[in-house]
Amino acid sequence: MAFDIDLTLDCAHPTALAEFYKLALGYEDEPPPPPFATRAEWVASFPSDPDDTADDGAWLRDPDGVGPRLFLQQVPEPKTGKVRLHLDIRVSRGVEPERRWAAVTGFAQRLVAAGGTVLREVDGHHVVLADPEGNEFCVA
Repeated sequence: MAFDIDLTLDCAHPTALAEFYKLALGYEDEPPPPPFATRAEWVASFPSDPDDTADDGAWLRDPDGVGPRLFLQQVPEPKTGKVRLHLDIRVSRGVEPERRWAAVTGFAQRLVAAGGTVLREVDGHHVVLADPEGNEFCVA
């Protein structure tokens, strides 16, 4: 039996980075677990921590329930090296071969406009980008 997986991304500003990943993945904010009406109510149910801030975390989900959930977790230390596990965002499935590269580069440019950075292009195949905090991922 296969298990569901969630992905956790360490970052400095989860709520801001969540906006980027909602665009990049087509995800939405995940509602709080029952019986809580809001995420703030859920957070308030934990013991008080003076180091907690409103930007401690962001929870995202695939609206169709197919992809893994994504938790963006605030950490104090900066990113210091290449991320060993990265996302491949597949935007060209079902696109005619002659339009595939245009779909990939067009989507990459949307992410650049949202704060991403192109690191390199593998012509005709994929674009390697960094999110606004420098985490690498590919658009293919």
